Formats: sequence, structure tokens, C-alpha cells
Amino acid sequence: MEDHDTGAGAPEVGVSRASPPSGGPSPSAGRPRQAGPQSGNGQAGDAQHQRGKARKRRKRRRGRKVFARDDSPVATAAAVGAPASVGPAAPAPVPLPSAPQSRPEQPMHRPPMQELPVFAALDLGTNNCRLLVAVPQRHGQFRVIDAFSRIVRLGEGLTANGHLSQAAMDRAVEALKICGDKLRNRKIRKARLIATEACRTADNGVEFLQRVEREAGLKLEIIDRQTEARLAVSGCGSLVERDTQGVVLFDIGGGSSEIALIDLTGQRSPRLANHIVSWTSLPVGVVSLAERFGGRTVTREIFAAMVDDVAVRLKSFDGRDRLSHVLTSPKFHLLGTSGTVTTLAGVHLDLERYDRRRVDGLWMDRDSVDRMVEKLVGWDFQQRCANPCIGADRADLVLAGCAILEAIRAVWPSERLRVADRGLREGILSELMADDGVWRNSGRGRA
Repeated sequence: MEDHDTGAGAPEVGVSRASPPSGGPSPSAGRPRQAGPQSGNGQAGDAQHQRGKARKRRKRRRGRKVFARDDSPVATAAAVGAPASVGPAAPAPVPLPSAPQSRPEQPMHRPPMQELPVFAALDLGTNNCRLLVAVPQRHGQFRVIDAFSRIVRLGEGLTANGHLSQAAMDRAVEALKICGDKLRNRKIRKARLIATEACRTADNGVEFLQRVEREAGLKLEIIDRQTEARLAVSGCGSLVERDTQGVVLFDIGGGSSEIALIDLTGQRSPRLANHIVSWTSLPVGVVSLAERFGGRTVTREIFAAMVDDVAVRLKSFDGRDRLSHVLTSPKFHLLGTSGTVTTLAGVHLDLERYDRRRVDGLWMDRDSVDRMVEKLVGWDFQQRCANPCIGADRADLVLAGCAILEAIRAVWPSERLRVADRGLREGILSELMADDGVWRNSGRGRA
């Protein structure tokens, strides 16, 4: 079961398309000069002329220069312009732009291009296992060079039983083995591998992570809810525009939902997380809520009951009013980072296939969100399964996510919602790179 999210659904990175040669010979270059008067009946001259035309056509068709004698075998594409002793290069640990081919008059050996440092972030949540591997670019940005995402439902049955089931742990371990192979195949400078709500609350969470270390070779840390909220904020910094005065960022997870209130009315610092004035982590997510109320058959009454359940939890959040001074400003908005809001965005755009490039950063107004929630509540389970942006893997969870979203919108009403297909992993990468100093002295992010 694959999940559509950051990296997994993103276009390939690190691959540049070859541009047409700009400094090559003109169409007349290399053209044979007009011969003098032909001797005899001119057949020999014609034959030579025809051979020249054939060679010229071959040159134009293949798009390269071929210098070959008439009596020599035709050179292959690999051999043209390259010494015969040069063999295939060993694969580099990090994809880098291809160096220009050496010219005959230039030295054979050049100093190797400086490699960019590689960083990695892994997030094992209640519902998903996700990995990102990236290299820094210009200040505050990075380029993903590898990614993995799979729905494992580690927290399946946790609400009822209090522990991780054998089948859920097996699914997660298999996904983590793939992540481990990806990490071992690269020279990683720094990595952070985290586990969240499922491992926090399960009575066998620590034992499960010991199994992960034995079988997958990965040592994961269980982070607390405050750290989880901070990382979610750090991952979305580039989606908060400079003139913004306030943001309520929420991350609807599988077993918990993190909410951070961000006040930007003062002087803004480079790290968005420095502006968090209040936060909370609700011990409810799409998996736990769906297991309690049911996810396959959800009537309007059941949906309303789910919204009320989350609303009661939000009432006990003491810091909920810390942004009251900007709630009515047009420069205040909600920012959602989760499968719930990305799914709503995909349905809103009527995508035939989920496309992260169109979803990440999308603005939705209040009426659009209302329509999408109403549409999903009106669909039965099979209709939700049939939608390409929901699918069978999310069809029993998406309405629980919508219920959490509606409870959040009731407390912090806003005319605008921005959708983020990013989150904890991006926050981890941003913090790792900043702490390592890769952006300190160079706009290109070189170490």
C-alpha cells in the first residue's frame, strides 16, 4: 500500500534535461568545397559527392560530429570523442550534474566536483512510514534525492487494545527495512529517525523499536508531542508569506493532532517555530477516531458526533485565544499539513491522479472547503474508494479527518486555508541543515 505524499508523488529530482548545443559548428561547417571541372563523364565525382551527402545526412541525423575515413569502420556513439581506455564510472553516492565531456586538448583527469552533504529524515507515524533524503540548495531550501512512503497502519487496533498488533508491527518492519537499505546505500552526513503517537502510547512501543533496530538496523527515537508540533511548523516555513500576521497550523495525524498558534505581528525570525505562542496535541487522529465511531459507514449524525468529540477536547486548550487579536485580519489564515487536507485539495481540483505539485501550497477559500467536506460526507464508502485522490487505503479514514478539520475551523474561523503536502520530515531536514551550518556561508548550501 503506497501513500501519496511529499517525495513519493513528486517529480524526479537531480535529473537535468540536455539542452541543444549552442556552440556547435554552423550548418556550412565541414561542407566540402565545390570541386573543379569533372573529368571524363563525371561519374567518379558524382559517386564521391553522393558519399559525402550520405555522411552529412548521417551527421545531421545522429546529431554529432563523426570523423571517419571512407575505408574505416563507422565509429560507435560511445567511442566518438572519448578515449578508448575510459570505462564506465562508478555510481556516485549523491546524483550530481554531469560534467562536460573532456575535449582532446584538455587534461584527462579533473579534480572531483565537491559533493553536497546528504541528510535524511524518517517519520514512523500511526498510519504512515515516510522517508526523505535530501541535499541542501540555496539558503533555506533543499533538493530531495530519494523518498519512500507507505501506509502501514501501525496504530491499527491500538485504541481498543493498548498495544501494537503483530500484523501491524510486521508491516512497519518491512517498510523500515526498505528505508534502511536506502540509507545504507548513501553517505549520510546526518539523519534523524523519529516515531510518534503509536509508539508513544503503546505499552509495547519500546519493545517494538528494539525489534526494528535488530531487524531493520535503524534506531528510532520516540519524540514528545511538543517536538512533533515544532517540527511540523519548521517544515512549513516557506508556505507562510512575509506579510502574514498570524497562522494556526494543524497536523492531523493517525493517532494525534498537533495544533500550533503562530504570531507574526512582531519582527520575524528565520525560523517560523520561534513564533509559536501556544500549542496543543490532541490525543485523537484519523485512525483512532475512525476506530471509535466507524469509518466505512458514516452517517451525518455520526459525522456530527465525531466533530463534537474533537470540539470538547479543544475547549480544554487554554492557549486557544492567543491569536484573538489577528483572527479578523485578512492576513490571518489556517495552514493544514496532513493527508486530510491534501485529499480535500485533490478532490477540489478534480484530479484524475494525485499530483503533489498542484496540491502543495494550494489556497482554498472557506466556501471551497465547505463544499468539499459536504461532498465527502455525502459519499458512501464505495464512492470514496473510487475517487483517485482517496482510494481504498484512505476511504475509511478521510471522514474522521474532515471531522477534526471542522472542529478546528469552528474555533479559528478563517476565510483562507493553505494546503501543505509536507510536514515532519521537511522540518527535520530544515533543522538538521541549519544546525549543521550548510547555509551559513554559501547561498548554494555547500558545506
